Amino acid sequence: MASDVWVYVDQFQGNALPAAWETLGAAGEVAADLNTGVAALVFGHDVDELAQQAADYGADKVFLCDDATLADFRVQAFGCAAAKLAAAEKPQVIFAPATTRGRDLTALLGVELGIGVVADGIALQVEDGVLQVTRPVYAGKLHATVSAPGAHPQIVTLRPRAFPRPEPTAGSAEVVQVEAVLAEEDISVKVVDYSASASGVSLTDASIIVSGGRGVGGPEGFEPVRQLAVALGAAMGASRAAVDAGWIPYSHQVGQTGKTVSPDLYIACGISGAIQHQAGMRTAKVIVAINKDAEAPIFKLAKYGVVADLFDAVPVLTDEFTRRLGE
Repeated sequence: MASDVWVYVDQFQGNALPAAWETLGAAGEVAADLNTGVAALVFGHDVDELAQQAADYGADKVFLCDDATLADFRVQAFGCAAAKLAAAEKPQVIFAPATTRGRDLTALLGVELGIGVVADGIALQVEDGVLQVTRPVYAGKLHATVSAPGAHPQIVTLRPRAFPRPEPTAGSAEVVQVEAVLAEEDISVKVVDYSASASGVSLTDASIIVSGGRGVGGPEGFEPVRQLAVALGAAMGASRAAVDAGWIPYSHQVGQTGKTVSPDLYIACGISGAIQHQAGMRTAKVIVAINKDAEAPIFKLAKYGVVADLFDAVPVLTDEFTRRLGE
């Protein structure tokens, strides 16, 4: 059987992101509806183990491009290799998680192949052999179902945590070795170093996020937010207002101009809930708002609301969670 549905396996230093396996699971269902197989694109350096993991998560075929030039993600190197492969193999659909690297790669693929990209899918279905993708529009207030029947391949990114991650089983897949396209001297970007985030939990992959906004009042005001995040094993987020004020790095920003997240639990501390912020977190399963302004827009979105000063409420929550989770 041909493997005409492809998935880019997003990885960092040999470790796949959970969103990669979520995307592979969703792609497998689409492939079954299209009566074809699913192939994983595993690009990197010393990533043989990822090829086996892709098989365990349901890939029928793995295109393995293992080269020193791919040790770090550089969209020029990854994108040119993927575009050349797609032009030769002509898949029906190429999926990628809507992560930073996934978005970069699919954008370049779209340019190289002359095809548009359907971004941020949250549901998939196949009707009459055509893939239909549901995605949020108008800052998440509406959902649109779109298709591109004339596009070959269709290129689609899927929102992390919008699809369940399949359970891995002992799988086997045909592994096809792929050559890198660009030599090191042809790649314009060089990676010099990495700096670790202050929080060890990725915002995009986090099941719990605790965020602070303008209401924290300054950099020191994020300390109770951080303590609550630590107690819950959560990632720490922020509104644009807090980031623009220089109180916390941009990497924590949630919203239309930051990261889009879909955690199981989102706790908004001192965040008024501007529409731009809601666009990045409104798909959270449970939203808890803590704000001393009872008229704050965030309360219209929240399942649970606490009208209180965050500096009074958050430490109480932290102490209670620490006590209960420590039992």
